[in-house]
Formats: sequence, C-alpha cells, structure tokens
Amino acid sequence: MHDLQLFDLDGTLTNPKKGITGCVQYALEGFGINEPDADKLTCFIGPPLLDSFKSFYRMSDSDAQKAVDRYRERFTVKGIYENELYPGIPEMLAGLKEDGKTLILATSKPIEYALRILEHFDIRKYFDETIGADMHGPLNEKTDIIRCAVQRLSSVNKDRMVMVGDREMDISGAKENGIISVGVRFGYAAENELENAGADYIVSTPEELTRLLLKI
Repeated sequence: MHDLQLFDLDGTLTNPKKGITGCVQYALEGFGINEPDADKLTCFIGPPLLDSFKSFYRMSDSDAQKAVDRYRERFTVKGIYENELYPGIPEMLAGLKEDGKTLILATSKPIEYALRILEHFDIRKYFDETIGADMHGPLNEKTDIIRCAVQRLSSVNKDRMVMVGDREMDISGAKENGIISVGVRFGYAAENELENAGADYIVSTPEELTRLLLKI
C-alpha cells in the first residue's frame, strides 16, 4: 500500500491562477512589459519563479531576482489569497486521513506562503508535515524538495510513497527519487505533458484521484 502520500500545492490542491498571473503581470510592469493576457502566464504555475522569469522573458540572473522580489511585493499582501481550492479537495484529504494515510505537502512554493495558504483554507490539519522552498535559499527545485521529504521519512520504505502533482517536474522529481507518481489533468500541465514525463497514473478529477489513492 502507498500509504505515505506527497502532494504538490499549486494546480493540484488549489487553483492559484488569478493570484500568480496577476503578480507576474505586476512584476513585468516593473520592466516596462505589458502582458494583459493572463492565460499566457499560466506557464509560471509550478516551476520556481526565478527560473521562469529567466526562461520565458530571457532575464539575467539579477533582473530575474528583481522580478521575483517585485512579484512577492504583491503576492504577500494580495496574490496569496487570490486562490481557490479545487472542488472536492477537503473531502479527499479528510477521507485519506480517515483511511490512515500519512499526508505530506511537497511544494516549490516558499514554505512561508504554503503554510499561510493551508491555514487560509483550513486544510493544514490534514498534513503530517509540510515541505516547501526556501525564500532565498537553495531548496526550490521539486526534485530536491521530494528528496528532502524522502530523507525526513527515511524510516519508511519508498515502495510505500507516492507523489501527486500536475506538472512534469512533479513526475520527474518522483522518478528521480524512486517513488510512484500520479499526475492530475485538472491542473496546468500542457497537452501530453504528464504522459511524456512518464507518470505512473493519470487522473482527470479530484474524485478519480481520491479513488486511486485509496486503492493503490
């Protein structure tokens, strides 16, 4: 049984589109870039922000860090709450806990933000541990975050672990750490992203995810 279950946050438990894209727009405005189409910025949901600004807008390291800092100016006070739980997520988490599962949040979002979001939606009570990125430190890649979780739970056989997420880095991070992966289609993966990443299981709805996690 895979009774130790790791979850991504953005695009897996919550839909953060409005907050994240609004903060990216705010950050870009600081560089004279106007991007009114929020749909073009959903690529920022999932990967580390610094990498995204460098990749999608060809920013230098220093400019990308300035963009991240400006993004956080808005996110800290407003964007963090421009977010919503996917329907059925609280019921899923409650059911998994009732079934005896150990739930771990493993997110690339800074831990300070992740904890505030869990508290805001009253779902922190379901998680046995929360692992997130360092605001200014080296821990931000999903592979490293999953590795941190595996190391903290070293007393548990990896055959009992599963990682749930909506993007390629969730799947590849699970593979690199030798654990089973579940991809969710209701997040922000591009077409065939989860299949190409080699997800062990793929589900389309939170209800389907619940059934799978109670079974495997």
